[in-house]
Formats: sequence, structure tokens, C-alpha cells
Amino acid sequence: MVLETNAASSGTPTRSDRFYARVERLGNALPDPFVIFVVLAVVVIVLSAIVASFGASVAHPTTGEILAVRSLASGEGLVYMLDSMIDNFVGFAPLGLVLAIMLGIGLAERVGLLAVCARRLMVSAPARLATLTTCFVAINMSIASDAAMILLPPLAALVFSEIGRHPVAGFVAGFACAGAGFTANILVVGTDVLYAGLTTEAAKIIDPEASVTPVANWYFNIVSTLVLTVVGAVVTDRVIEPRLGRWQPSGAIETIEEAPNASRGLRNAGLASLAFLALVLAALFWPGSPLRNAEGGLVPSPFLSSIVVVIFLYFVTVGLAYGITTGAIRSSSDVAQKMTQSIADLAPYIVLVFAAAQFIAFFSWSRLGTWLAINGAEGLIAIDFTGFGLLLAYSCLSALLEFLITSGSAKWALEAPVFVPLMMQLGYDPGFIQVPYRVADSSFNILSPTNPYLYVALGFLKRYVPEAGLGTLMAAMLPYALSFFVVWQVLVAIFYFLNLPVGPGVYPMAG
Repeated sequence: MVLETNAASSGTPTRSDRFYARVERLGNALPDPFVIFVVLAVVVIVLSAIVASFGASVAHPTTGEILAVRSLASGEGLVYMLDSMIDNFVGFAPLGLVLAIMLGIGLAERVGLLAVCARRLMVSAPARLATLTTCFVAINMSIASDAAMILLPPLAALVFSEIGRHPVAGFVAGFACAGAGFTANILVVGTDVLYAGLTTEAAKIIDPEASVTPVANWYFNIVSTLVLTVVGAVVTDRVIEPRLGRWQPSGAIETIEEAPNASRGLRNAGLASLAFLALVLAALFWPGSPLRNAEGGLVPSPFLSSIVVVIFLYFVTVGLAYGITTGAIRSSSDVAQKMTQSIADLAPYIVLVFAAAQFIAFFSWSRLGTWLAINGAEGLIAIDFTGFGLLLAYSCLSALLEFLITSGSAKWALEAPVFVPLMMQLGYDPGFIQVPYRVADSSFNILSPTNPYLYVALGFLKRYVPEAGLGTLMAAMLPYALSFFVVWQVLVAIFYFLNLPVGPGVYPMAG
């Protein structure tokens, strides 16, 4: 049994246990991401003063204008920092987008719609497709953001138990696919909105008119979802479950509770969903629709630029339909309360954004970003380190950083201002530059000892395997992390070499 080959059962810490322990101590020794960005903002101030003192400048790649690095430690820099600090925070592109979309998705989650949909999908699937269904649902549960790693694994364990399979196999598959497959989804979700906003801010260092939409990686994400569903199912059925042995339940089998009117709620939510989609399609394809561009196309178009609002309204619609039917919403105050709870969950993100926004704004105003990007790109060209090799190397770097900084948004806010402008100079589309980062961050999310959800998952796992330790859970996650990362790199290579669109109008190389 794979979950017994650990330090807790043998009494002697293994080499992997000691490695994980060292990584955990190192990660825990790092300050909070908010503090990291404050420190980085100070570093940018000092660095800009040093570089500016040498008269560093660079020619803008498109206009040819000579841009000198500006010192934030100067009088002009001090005035800029004081005058812009609030605007940097309030005007930070990802902030409003993420808050808006999570109001809608949060309402659907709080009334119980997402959990019931997940449970019904898994239970209704034929037994032979249970693993595939579990992995598919787990990957797509990223629609509920980080809550997916809390909601889905126990649900998957209970579903496996109900159909006579080992609940630990369901739990492991649920947690692994919800975590390692976090960036994939057949829908456009909050993660897409968040990354698009951060990438747009970083891309403007080179191109002030740059804009990356939340659907920039949509095609790639759909393909990833389907492929990783199969990979996750194969790992579960061929690697994990055979080593667990036969499940012998002790006592009564737990069941999953649903609201009394859940079926009616799902029916009404489905009808509301169809009505909403019909209305959107009618508005979109009506002759002369203002939601399309001047040529009548969708890429780019007002519809794509406002996709966050459409998603928000959709989830509010289906959430209300389900919540009112089941009694989860009895008055208008219930709607406001559940939305408030969703925003409360984002409080750490809002605090982080304040510091991250200053770092990115300071980096841009000082022109350090432009200076580093252009000189860095020229250096990579000089040593002929471009193409897919660069993408793979960058992905591996992001994977290593995952063991120190778990928050995907914090890490991308850190990396984007440096790597997006640099890789844009090499011809990559800013929307595509997100891809190698996202697949690395997502794959190794389930192995990082600094991931707080690992400990939540471990607590649940101990219900079935009392002697399980952190190394136990990580050993079970390792096959998923490595498989997802390798398969994802193959997908990136296919999209890159065939120059396939990763989203509407977004190709690996900028046109």
C-alpha cells in the first residue's frame, strides 16, 4: 500500500521525507508575500537610483525613442510614488476583475450549486467511468478557486466509497487533479481573469496599448482539461489504487447530504442557464450587434473585452435560480451576505495586491523593466537561447519557485514584470507567455510544503490512514505532479511548433 511506505509506518525518515522537511522549513522561513513585495519595491527604488546614476538608457523597440532609466530616489521619483500610490492600487487591472467575477462564482458556491453539480456528475457516471469523471470534475472545480482543494477531495472519497471502491483512491485523485490541474478548465474562470490582468500590466512596460483578455489561454485550457483527465485517471487506476488493497469499511458508510429540493434547484438552474445563454447568443449574433467588432468578428470585440461581466451575470443568474428554489436564498439580504462572504475570502489577495501594485508600477515608471527586457532579450539572442528551449527552461524555473512561494497570483505578479517584457522582445505573444508559467505552477502545486491545503488534506486523509504523514501524502502526489508536468510540456510543444492558437486570436508568436 503506497500510503504505508512512509516515515510514520517504518519509524525511520526516508531521504524524500528529509528533503520535503528541508523545503518546508525553507518555505516557512520566507516572509509573507505582502512583505516580499514591499521589500521588492524598496529594491526597485535603490536599483533604479544606482542604474540611473550610470546614465543607463535604451531605445524603445517600436518607436526608437531613447528611454533613460529614471531614479525613484530622486525628487521626481518621490513625488511620483506619493501621488500614484492610491491610483496604483485602485487602478490595478486584476483587482476589479477578480472581485467582480468572484461575486458571481462565490454566490453559486455559497448556495451549494457547485458542490451538488460535482457530486451528481460523479455519482451518475457508470462505475467504469468513475475515475475519469472524478478527475474531470476535480480539474474543472478550479471554478471555485482554492476552495476546490477543500470541497472536492472529501466529496470524491465519499463517492468512491458509495460505489464500493477505495475512498483513499477517490480522495487522492480528487486532491491531485484539483491542485495539479488547477489552471485547466473548460470554462473561463477567476484564474484566467487574474493572470490576464497581471500580464496586461506587465506587457504595458513594452507596449502601452497591450491588452490580454481572460480568454487568452482558453483553447489550450480546454485541450489540457481533456488530456489531463485521462492522465489523472490512468495514474489513479494503474499506480495508486492497485497499491491500496481492498477497501474494508469499518462501520456505516458515510453518505453525502443534499438540500431537500436539490433536484428542483438543479432543474431551475439548468433552465436559467439555457435562457441566459440563449439571450447572450441572440445579442451576439443579432445583425449589426454592437458586441462584435466593426468587421463583424469576435476577435477582438466588445464581447471578449467584457467577458468578465458576462461570466459574473451568468453565475448570479444560475446561483439565484438554485438558491431561491432550495431555500438557501430567502431574501435579498441573503444574496448580499453570501457575496460578502465570498469577498471576505479574498481579503488576503486584496492586501497582497496593494504591495504588488506598487512594485509593478515602480518597476514600470523607473523604466527598469524596459531596460532589462530589451538588454535581456538581446543577450538571449546573442547566445541563441530562444525557441522552445527557452520556454521549457522558464517553466522549470517556475516549478522550482513553486516550492518556496505557493500562491500562483503572488508568483506571477513577481515574475510577469520581468519575463513578459523580456519574452515579448523575442516575439512571443504576451497571452502565450502565461502558458509555460501556468503549467509549471499548477503541476507542482500539490507537492509544495508551503501549500496550506496540503495540511487540510492530510487531516482528512488521517481519517482513513491514521498513521499518514506529510511525506505520505506527497509520495502519493508525486506521480500526478510529474505526469501532468511532462504531458503539459508536450502540449506546449505541440501548440508552439504548429503555431496553434492558445486562445481567440492568441498564437505563440505575436503576429
